[in-house]
Amino acid sequence: MAGLCEGRVVIVTGAGNGIGRAEAIECARLGARVVVNDLGVAVDGSGRSAGPAEQVAGEIRSLGGEAVANTDDVADFDGARHLVESAVAQFGRLDALVNNAGILRDRMLVNMGAEEWDSVVRVHLRGTFAPTRWAAAHWRERARAGEETRARIVNTSSGSGLYGNPGQANYGAAKAGIAAFTVIASMELARYGVTVNAIAPGARTRMTEGLMPDDAGPAAAGGFDPAAPDNVSPLVAWLVSEESGGVTGRVFNILGGTLSVAEGWHAGPGVEIGARFDAAALGGIVPELVAQAAPNADMSGHRPPAPG
Repeated sequence: MAGLCEGRVVIVTGAGNGIGRAEAIECARLGARVVVNDLGVAVDGSGRSAGPAEQVAGEIRSLGGEAVANTDDVADFDGARHLVESAVAQFGRLDALVNNAGILRDRMLVNMGAEEWDSVVRVHLRGTFAPTRWAAAHWRERARAGEETRARIVNTSSGSGLYGNPGQANYGAAKAGIAAFTVIASMELARYGVTVNAIAPGARTRMTEGLMPDDAGPAAAGGFDPAAPDNVSPLVAWLVSEESGGVTGRVFNILGGTLSVAEGWHAGPGVEIGARFDAAALGGIVPELVAQAAPNADMSGHRPPAPG
């Protein structure tokens, strides 16, 4: 198990199932030593078990790789610190962090409770911030000691956050926050030799059951399955590698064999009047600007065709 990630030490959170599992195995297949982090919870965050993390770590070891299981809660500030410290204690260093842990509590906005909002935002957004904060501190100290770190962070956003999806106000808000966090963290951490990117993956997992049937298309005939979570992992492994050092602050859409760069918010049509706007006059300005602007992307990330 040697290759693109040879010798790198990588933490993958939420690595007990789905996309995180595929990421951990692919990084290990390419030579990384992996910390497999997972709480072993249900999709909604309930329960807890060391089984999934242990199973994936064992699978990596059975393939000849190096891996340890970890069940720290990444959304807990001290838990995230312990996760990073454990990786360094086990393998002597940390080179990359893949933030993938997440849960779902889907509900339409008018029916959503505060706990359903808070729990999802906590796991996704705080669960990305906390490990990143402690990993960044580790790399800052190494950089200050004169070491060339070549460190990598890969976060997990979503089309729900970038483009919107009804019923996922909590999840989408957290994933949009992760995209913004990625851009800002890339600016702040560049001085320490750290790149920060994100993916917005599409795949059939526990979290997308019902959206991507597992008996559809070429997969049923043994062909290429565009919805398989394994398809996401090569991009993550490349972003984790030293080879990706020239890429930072970007979000990538990936589904099956399709890869694209998500283009973020930017200033579109505008006016400049050199004075304070009169609220009564904006009725003659705002609708015209909106008419000139490109429409919001649909849930696939593409702009709908112009009418007519």
